[in-house]
Amino acid sequence: MFYHVSALNEEVGQLLDIFSEGQDMNSVVELFATPTATPTAAYMYPAFGRSSAVLSLQTQLIDPGRHSNPASPRYGQHYTVEEIHKTFAPAQNTVETVKAWLQESGISAHRVSQSVNKQWLQFDATTSEVEALIKTEYYNYAHYGTGKTNIGCDEYSLPHHVREHVDYITPGLKLLTPSRSKKDPELQKRIFGVTSKDQHITKPKLKALPESLTSILAAPLSAICDVAAIPLCIKTLYNITTPTLAAAGNQLGIFEDLDDMYSQTDLNDFFLTLAPQIPQGTHPTLDSVDGATAPVTNVADAGPESDLDFQISYPIIYPQNSILFQTDDDVYEANYTFEGFLNNFLDAIDGSYCSYSAFGETGNSVLDPPYPDPQAGGFNGSLECGIYKPTHVISISYGGQEADLPASYQERQCNEYMKLGMQGISLVLASGDSGVAGPAGDDNADGCLGPDGTIFSPDFPATCPYLTTAGATFLPPGGDVTKDQEVAVTRFASGGGFSNLYPIPSYQASAVSTYFATAGTQYPYYTGVNNSNIGANGGIYNKAGRGYPDVSAIGDNVVIFNAGAPTLIGGTSAAAPTFASILNRINEERIAAGKTTIGFVNPTLYSNPQVLHDITNGSNPGCGTQGFAVAKGWDPVTGLGTPNYPAMLSLFMSLP
Repeated sequence: MFYHVSALNEEVGQLLDIFSEGQDMNSVVELFATPTATPTAAYMYPAFGRSSAVLSLQTQLIDPGRHSNPASPRYGQHYTVEEIHKTFAPAQNTVETVKAWLQESGISAHRVSQSVNKQWLQFDATTSEVEALIKTEYYNYAHYGTGKTNIGCDEYSLPHHVREHVDYITPGLKLLTPSRSKKDPELQKRIFGVTSKDQHITKPKLKALPESLTSILAAPLSAICDVAAIPLCIKTLYNITTPTLAAAGNQLGIFEDLDDMYSQTDLNDFFLTLAPQIPQGTHPTLDSVDGATAPVTNVADAGPESDLDFQISYPIIYPQNSILFQTDDDVYEANYTFEGFLNNFLDAIDGSYCSYSAFGETGNSVLDPPYPDPQAGGFNGSLECGIYKPTHVISISYGGQEADLPASYQERQCNEYMKLGMQGISLVLASGDSGVAGPAGDDNADGCLGPDGTIFSPDFPATCPYLTTAGATFLPPGGDVTKDQEVAVTRFASGGGFSNLYPIPSYQASAVSTYFATAGTQYPYYTGVNNSNIGANGGIYNKAGRGYPDVSAIGDNVVIFNAGAPTLIGGTSAAAPTFASILNRINEERIAAGKTTIGFVNPTLYSNPQVLHDITNGSNPGCGTQGFAVAKGWDPVTGLGTPNYPAMLSLFMSLP
């Protein structure tokens, strides 16, 4: 746990300029001593023991006898929000020890309270009281370029008997993160082939139809699915039956961000032409997060990511509807300058995440867009915490690279995905469109790591072991839509490989071992976790890391309407909502049978790979290599394979 101290009514004290020779003056920080009489709001976070807590969380999800393991009699007995709080609360001994120390140090009991999520203690104190408490001196830090200030210290000390119960203290050793002057190159929509008006954010360049849509629709199905995948092609590929159910509260969740909004005109044109069973005007329910807006008012401004997500999912789930989690206000969206991502969305669907403490971080990072937005026209409300209920299945087709964010940021967020899974929520992520690399220009020109640009760059947050990550396949020229002939995409490289941050989860261990036994190690490798040993011994990937993707689905030559016209689109952005829609359909059947939702599906799928179509052809090039080879069984290109809806449904309906 940790203490959070934020100064109120600060006065300017002694000024010290801190800079180094040759430093850009825009990043110089001013250091002010904080007056000792300044009233301070102090938050104390007793730790539950960081390492033991993380292990406990992993055990709850993937060990035999627990809620996501298909062999367990407790399968499907998901946690409530209250049970989650209790499970992750610090030990009572921790709380009592820290409270006793506070009282012995002059902080009376009536000044101390515990947060709703049990993660921290708070109390009011002056700065001088806190400085005496932890033997430090606080300063206000101001950034010349932005004018932002922050309170911090160089070091602090805790009594030995308290130290083991405390995770960290803030404000502590952190300084302000300098503001970025242009859009972050690492955060991307997972659609391939994009050259945008802003080179730093991927936006799709859509592929022209090979012939008129009228001609395509007039041809027999066997003649079109290898060049233009319409909804009937996708249903045929995965043996998807016509849906009839629409349980209350079982809408499919779709996350959107980065200035990408759908067009109702495009949806209507798509329904009219390719899905006539869906009425004109059908649209997702908007759950706007922090002032976000959708849909666009001008069809020419339609986002291809959003158009794709809804047009590929509606024919699979309708008459069920969707909920759109559109995130961040228009001002931030138009010029996204923050390295952080997804935290504001997670805050909105889980209020406890706003103050969740883990890995030395509490609540949102300075890397995330803050609210109220101080810019003209920005959302002037507070950060929205717990304002929406998460849907049972959520599709996210955005991401970046592990190397672009602090490990603590990613691990804290990954813990939240774990908690959501424990509550019966399935999260499906696109694996990325750059193969074993990141996007061009991320870290080096080819999107690879290391001084020579040869080390593979795994994705964020796709490598989190509590997400189901989807790679991309397609039906090659001449392929038969009825005969399971998909291969890994070739127009771009489907994201996949091995994490530098997370170890191989137990549910995946056998599959990864079998892959290396079958396909070989292929390249020099290193082994490590938590970003250790990267590049050791000339290795270019981490053989000991969590492998991804977990599954795959169609990801190229998909027909959609965008900006008022029919077009083809490709990317793992198509795979994620396709797989998510199938999981949503399975939940419909389980709900109708009086069962719970399927939640975190990875342990079940890895234990039953026969319910997926195994893909055995392809690779995912990058970093001057051919990437990893597709192989029989799981591989780091197409995962366990593409969905077979009847087989998956039968499996999940057989479980408690």
